Amino acid sequence: MNPEDLRQLSKEDLIALLLAQEARHAAEMAALRVQIAELERRLALNSGNSSKPPSSDGLKKAPRVRSLRRSSGRKSGGQPGHSGETLRQSETPDVTIDHYPKECETCGATLSKRAATNYVARQVFDLPEPPPLVVTEHRAYACGCANCGAQTRASFPDDVAAPVQYGSRLASFVVYLLHAQFLPERRVVEVMADLFGVILSAATVAQMSRTCAGRFCGLVEMIRKLICDAPVKHLDETGMRISGKLHWLHIASTIKLTFYRIAGRGQMLAGLVGIVVHDHWKPYYSLEGVLHALCNAHHLRELQALIDIEKEPWAETMQRLLRRACHATNIAREHDKSLEPELVALIERRYDAILAKAIAFHEAQPPLPVKRRGSTPRRTGHNLALRLATFKQDVLRFLTDPTVPFTNNIAEHDARMAKLRQKISGGFRSFAGATDFVVLRSLISTARKQGWNILATLAAKPTTLARRLKFA
Repeated sequence: MNPEDLRQLSKEDLIALLLAQEARHAAEMAALRVQIAELERRLALNSGNSSKPPSSDGLKKAPRVRSLRRSSGRKSGGQPGHSGETLRQSETPDVTIDHYPKECETCGATLSKRAATNYVARQVFDLPEPPPLVVTEHRAYACGCANCGAQTRASFPDDVAAPVQYGSRLASFVVYLLHAQFLPERRVVEVMADLFGVILSAATVAQMSRTCAGRFCGLVEMIRKLICDAPVKHLDETGMRISGKLHWLHIASTIKLTFYRIAGRGQMLAGLVGIVVHDHWKPYYSLEGVLHALCNAHHLRELQALIDIEKEPWAETMQRLLRRACHATNIAREHDKSLEPELVALIERRYDAILAKAIAFHEAQPPLPVKRRGSTPRRTGHNLALRLATFKQDVLRFLTDPTVPFTNNIAEHDARMAKLRQKISGGFRSFAGATDFVVLRSLISTARKQGWNILATLAAKPTTLARRLKFA
């Protein structure tokens, strides 16, 4: 409004205009304060008080002076009864080298080996020289029949399919470097040349990976079915770049089994029964016929952010309660017992009381400015308190079911291996390469949980591994 128009306004209209402008400016300032607080909150988040990975902390990562874990009261290092891994002398050395003195250190006389009386032994554990490749020639002879004169040629073994090829042990070592140690294909080529003098190409490495993955597709499908039927399974997901585009890697795990698959962001694994442990990602609640258990490590980190940033007192009280509940269940399970119903009821009453105070605290706060029509903005702590109250049964399921853990660490550890691969080798150039990765990582992760030798696993027949598979 220009000055001429202002002069034509009455005193009452001018006052009303000023009041309206003041109200608008106050609303804008309130919205800016909320935005600044949100930005400051984002800057204060790190791997210790959110789900951000430690790698996102960057070079400004603060020294770790505290942990969400609390002291067990034990001294650091090996505990009583731990066998240890100290290097000890072998009773059957492979090579023995005898050392004899040449002359007497007292008078200088020449000494004979026959005069030796005793010895002191020292052992050196070392790697042998890399052996040259062993070339095995298979000869399929043809024999003439004395009865009819026809010639019959012997068949080659199933794994001898070409005039010249690499063997299963060498291919297993290549796949191990590629999918267990996450070396890029070109570095696998370098390692094989440096260690064994084997000259491979990146295309040969990729073909070995593809062939190995094709052999184990049936076994990995069997692992998927076993996980779906397991009483308790852990679910997680993470992003994965394939051909420059974002895809999603889904993880389903148990203590003994791991299954990876590439799917859309919200495409849930079909056929699940029992209890699924996850991080409260909403699509998991679209699963039918399952019970849910939520990862309390996520809750502890969210509560830690409220303690560090918003300074909300209820968060520290809730964090302490969850830790003590976890400690109580761990002690009970060490003695093959369940928590007493009275103790469970006490923890639940305390849980409800803390959340009631948290919700009352936030409802007494001045409302946040509405960003869009129809929305009711809430503070981060208010949202967390409401979520913990609404999903109380899923948060505290570990109290009443001994098979349910306090956290979703099993799936998160398996997801971490996929992120580690991307940090070392980057994304995948083709969907076929990513498919090989999920098949072979499912096998390798399962083999580690089963206690199998990885190289022997990659060289074994799938039917042999299927018979050895342990479910619990």
